[in-house]
Amino acid sequence: MHDFRRLEVWQRALTLAVTVERESRRFPRADRGVIAAQLRRAALSIPANIAEGCGRNTRNETIRFLRIASGSATEVESHLEVASGLGYLNARQGESMVGDAKAIQRMLFRLIQNLP
Repeated sequence: MHDFRRLEVWQRALTLAVTVERESRRFPRADRGVIAAQLRRAALSIPANIAEGCGRNTRNETIRFLRIASGSATEVESHLEVASGLGYLNARQGESMVGDAKAIQRMLFRLIQNLP
């Protein structure tokens, strides 16, 4: 494929990962790092798997990693819902990040559909 840094979906995933990292550091101590760690791990997985997929030699391998990235975006969405439900994020933050995760999922779906 080509340089993953040029993909809008990778750029958007990177921004989400940085936002998740920053916001999850503000979670209360009562979380004991459990939800925060799961959320950060899943968020970091999205751009990493997009990059790894771009470095693969075959279309099928690339698609496999893009699908993993999409699954991680869905996982992020779920963790964000839990964090919001527990009051770790305000409604606006939670909705914004969930919207970003959903947009990334749509972008990955379109990218997979349009791979040569």
